[in-house]
Amino acid sequence: MLVAIALIQGNLGHEIRDTMPATAPSFYFIDIQPDEVADFDKLVSGFPGVSELRRVPMLRGRITAMNGVPADRLKPKGDQGWILQGDRGITWSTSVPEGSRIVAGNWWPADYQGPPLISLDHEVFDAFGLKLGDTITVNVLGREITGTIANTREFNWSSLTINFVMVFSPGILEGAPQTHIATARIAGEREIALQKAVTDRFANISAIRVKDALEAVSSILAAVGDAVRLTAGVTLLAGILVLGGAIVAGHHRRVYDAVVLKVLGATRADIGRAYLIEYGLLGLVTGLLAAVLGTVAGYLLQTLVLEGDWVFLPGTVLATAAIGTLITLIFGLAGTLWALSQPAAPLLRNE
Repeated sequence: MLVAIALIQGNLGHEIRDTMPATAPSFYFIDIQPDEVADFDKLVSGFPGVSELRRVPMLRGRITAMNGVPADRLKPKGDQGWILQGDRGITWSTSVPEGSRIVAGNWWPADYQGPPLISLDHEVFDAFGLKLGDTITVNVLGREITGTIANTREFNWSSLTINFVMVFSPGILEGAPQTHIATARIAGEREIALQKAVTDRFANISAIRVKDALEAVSSILAAVGDAVRLTAGVTLLAGILVLGGAIVAGHHRRVYDAVVLKVLGATRADIGRAYLIEYGLLGLVTGLLAAVLGTVAGYLLQTLVLEGDWVFLPGTVLATAAIGTLITLIFGLAGTLWALSQPAAPLLRNE
């Protein structure tokens, strides 16, 4: 259990500390007004060191129906019901959003001007049992807009790039009141300068530093890991008590064996080494089983339940298994120390 917990926490930590920062932008800029777009793009794209500036328009809307069925009567599979809870960010695009992969259907032509079409996240599409050609009704600023599902997409949310569950075809949403959001990447030592330049020029635009958010998430993850390990420690304590009971139950036999070996000429060091080998092998086998079973359990939980990427962490496995082996060895030897110190004559007379 400890190996599995350590591996899951290690994988989540690896994703937050290493994988996400490698792909995530440096900043999110939100609340960019339409009349600020040109000046914002000029300022940020021309700022020394900035790369990968991306900006998209955004509205917010609430899903009110699917295929004419009201949202409060929809029963999705799994945990995808969140899409019906409150407003969702939506946008429109002439091309497939960066980082997305079309799973089913086809993207609309760049010059499309027909009835509203929708590109939907494939997991949501599957959870609600939808088909291509089905409809989704969204309330945008009090107006009901019904679009037809033209295709489904897969994308990696952990990249932290801009993406939306629903992307509409161009046309009907373009004239609605909107704001823009943008991302930009810049070297760490230039982040503060860029943030100051944008907020000084545009008082209404908020700059969200991704590094700060990742550090906050990492701290939360560490606290959760500590809590889980504490809970696991209670279970281990119960196991230690069981082990102690087993040692006590075999204590008399241990004393007898030690005395007989001493009478036959074995030194205390010889007996100690024998017990050390015995409990060392027991601890080693236990540690190996823990490493194998914990790795398998951690892999299944990380990939199937948490749906994250998996990285094998040999150092974490070895450290956790070694600590478990050491505990087994210490508690096993603790029950034999008294046996090694007992004189032979009283016990042999009683026997």
